Amino acid sequence: MKKTSDNLLLIFTRNPELGKCKTRLASTVGNEVALDIYKFLLEHTVAITKDLNFDKYVYYSEEVWEDDVWDSKIFTKKLQQGIDLGARMASAFEQAFSGGYKKICIIGSDMFDLSQKDLENAFAELDTHDFVIGPAEDGGYYLLGMKTLEPKLFQDKAWGTGNVLKHTLLDLQERSFNTLDTRNDVDLYEDIQNIDAFQPFLKNLKK
Repeated sequence: MKKTSDNLLLIFTRNPELGKCKTRLASTVGNEVALDIYKFLLEHTVAITKDLNFDKYVYYSEEVWEDDVWDSKIFTKKLQQGIDLGARMASAFEQAFSGGYKKICIIGSDMFDLSQKDLENAFAELDTHDFVIGPAEDGGYYLLGMKTLEPKLFQDKAWGTGNVLKHTLLDLQERSFNTLDTRNDVDLYEDIQNIDAFQPFLKNLKK
């Protein structure tokens, strides 16, 4: 799709396939329920991003699906490239800056605790800071935004652990950055057990 904005939102998504997504959640609720919950989260992410007045790229983990929840008239579809999450994110940012974008933010596709307003605020933070980061309660981050490529943010991180945010902030300590509100992502049963929106998926689980 043609570039229409200086702002770009990168959305990293995992192809929703049985037994391959939300595996930690699935250990409690089962693969079928975990897949249904993940599809629900994808739909939420579409809902909070489709009306943003920015360009939007969706990066798939395994293969690009043409006919799915991501409308190709709204989202440009690409494939993640790299040996680990850091390399894949770095590649996406590098492509985006090469394409002429000035402000770029990246999110995952499974954040129920995120709104369109949050994303608009993140880009607004880049008006006055070079970087913006959204801390997650598990010690990672749910959003990272920047105006210039900083490769070290994607290097030497133990992805998927509780140290990612801490080490990323250390990389940024001499740079101009701001942090957003801390939010909870959905990885474990405990993350959703008391949230009304997820009760239809959990009602048949044995207590």
